[in-house]
Amino acid sequence: MATMTKRTTVYFDPQLHKVLKAKSLECEKSISEIVDLALRHELLEDLEDIRDFEERKNGGFISYKEMLERLNNE
Repeated sequence: MATMTKRTTVYFDPQLHKVLKAKSLECEKSISEIVDLALRHELLEDLEDIRDFEERKNGGFISYKEMLERLNNE
């Protein structure tokens, strides 16, 4: 079964486009595949950051002064 895709236009800096074309030839993937994978990686990283934030948001607050005192006592 074919994967449904959407088409869009993306404008790249000429040097970046040159690098993408070279990488495309090197790894035998289309520029579209490379960009898709890079965006997925970036978005998954954001998701990890959001999950980390959610886990820590109720972890309590330490004032700047308290943090300095902790560092001083080490």
